[in-house]
Amino acid sequence: MNLLSIASWAVWLIVIVVIVLVVGIIIWAISTRNSLVALQNNVEEGFSTIDVYLKKRWDLIPNLVETVKGYAAHEQGTFTKVIEARNKAMSATTAEEKIAAENALTGTLKSLFALKEAYPDLKANQQFSMLQSQLTSIENDIAQHRKYYNATVKQFNNKIMFFPSSIIANSMKLTKKPYFEADASERQNVQVKF
Repeated sequence: MNLLSIASWAVWLIVIVVIVLVVGIIIWAISTRNSLVALQNNVEEGFSTIDVYLKKRWDLIPNLVETVKGYAAHEQGTFTKVIEARNKAMSATTAEEKIAAENALTGTLKSLFALKEAYPDLKANQQFSMLQSQLTSIENDIAQHRKYYNATVKQFNNKIMFFPSSIIANSMKLTKKPYFEADASERQNVQVKF
């Protein structure tokens, strides 16, 4: 073999290697972008599912408040706080606002349910018990879907922060999504006194 044919082979080999590398990078970029889009859609789907249950919860609250009002008419401050928290939660637009408003609503609902201890007739009321049972069921569904949402948020946040997929995420202007977390008051230890 002469020197010219060896140089020609070397040039062709370099061209083929460069083409394979470019095609590999393009395939990786497309695959990474598609997985980021899928993860983003999972996060949005998870939050939308929570939103459905939150709507059910919001619809149930006025019935619950009206039932309690009949037994504890002088507890107007508690009723007002519950309704205000509900309205604030319903009007929240961003994920961060919704998370904060839902945590506040959960706190006010606890004060509403605390009234049943002060009013034995309310505790025995079938409608109140039924509404409380429905709300408990909805709360359980919300908790389950929060777990799913938080798991998808974790996957999404990891993907957009890990290198080299962070390069594609930055080009798509993707940012971290917030977790649905417990309110600070819910993290405190419950004190049991005898």
